[in-house]
Amino acid sequence: MVDAPLLSDLMPWSVRGLRLGRGWVRSAHPEVLAARWQRLAEAPAALRAELFGGSRSRTVHSSVAQLPGQSARTGRLAHDPGPCPEPVRIRHRAFDRLWLLPDQRVLDAARPELWRVADEHQLFACVQPDAPGPAVAFSAELPDGDRTRGLGRIHPLYRRPGGREPNLAPGLAEHLAEALGTAVTPADLLAWIAATSGLDATALDVGTGATAGTRAEDRAGDRAGDPVPVPLTGSAEVWAEGVALGRQVLWLHTFGLRGGTGRPRLPGGRRPFVRERVSGLPDAIGHDPESESLLLGSGRIAPVPRSAWEFQAAGQPVLAEWFARRGPAADARPGSLEALGLSAWPQQASAELVELVTVLALLAELRPARAALLRPERGPWLGPDRLTAAGVLPPPPWTRRPASVLVHQEEGPGGQYALL
Repeated sequence: MVDAPLLSDLMPWSVRGLRLGRGWVRSAHPEVLAARWQRLAEAPAALRAELFGGSRSRTVHSSVAQLPGQSARTGRLAHDPGPCPEPVRIRHRAFDRLWLLPDQRVLDAARPELWRVADEHQLFACVQPDAPGPAVAFSAELPDGDRTRGLGRIHPLYRRPGGREPNLAPGLAEHLAEALGTAVTPADLLAWIAATSGLDATALDVGTGATAGTRAEDRAGDRAGDPVPVPLTGSAEVWAEGVALGRQVLWLHTFGLRGGTGRPRLPGGRRPFVRERVSGLPDAIGHDPESESLLLGSGRIAPVPRSAWEFQAAGQPVLAEWFARRGPAADARPGSLEALGLSAWPQQASAELVELVTVLALLAELRPARAALLRPERGPWLGPDRLTAAGVLPPPPWTRRPASVLVHQEEGPGGQYALL
């Protein structure tokens, strides 16, 4: 068994997932969000409060500040909804790219500390539930951290905007560089994490070497649900192989936004295309293994390998879950904002589905090479005991708290200045 430190020790600062509080603020289609906002803003006061769907954290009378980097108004929704905030792309669960209204007035717990560091340099490692599928998902977009499935915490790569101050245990990169005899950058370390900890958590013979500090926090419940082991090699050859594989994983998880060049594509002859266009709004999705076709009502995409169709995240089939979030909300109350959606399948959805199929198929192909990294004989392995002896673990308490960030001018409630 390979004894390994935990992700929560190597990347100490983490944030709980967003708590939206209401489903209508998120959608696969930005035009749907604009239509929902317009209906909310034009509704009479009493109906507006009902459409909003208040909670203990938010009502139409709540007074809150802007989200960092966003320009939504801060007047109370009961009096001044203002124009629709420009929807932003987020990551939902492991692979679904959705849109969100970036307005704290409609979000129960938006986690401003994450928005402050979300920029073109940032990458997020998002712990997944302990179920078949990747143990960690990676995204360039801010992940919402779906709490309904026990999703773990969100670990940004950098603690400050502009790719400054890596979110790593102090001394970790230097200790690895000395052990491996090669320079180790924060991006290298995240790539290694992507190659080794992003596999199906049930497929590896890896022990969790928690430090005393981490075990104390687990008992307090602060890090519950985040026991992701990250095996660390002492072999320069294995390290180089893992970093190269991890860069491919990050490139695929981010749909080509980080690492690599261009968008992921399968080789010619295996590249999926829309063979028959989808009409109307299909009510089911299926897969024909003989023709390798993905079936959506009258529509057909092919070739789609079985590995993509059966790919799971959080114990659920990714493609089926993706499709379900683009149809009518099954539990939406008639007349509610969440029930307001599209009546026909947009062409853009088919293009995004082809992208997703490509990513899942290519990730499935990398599994054997990634699993081979963790064969015990490919050591030596740098266990948590060695990192503790070197003073790297446990990380200091301050590393688990967000950095003070003063580069964003944020508007406070009612148009006042926000003090950070």
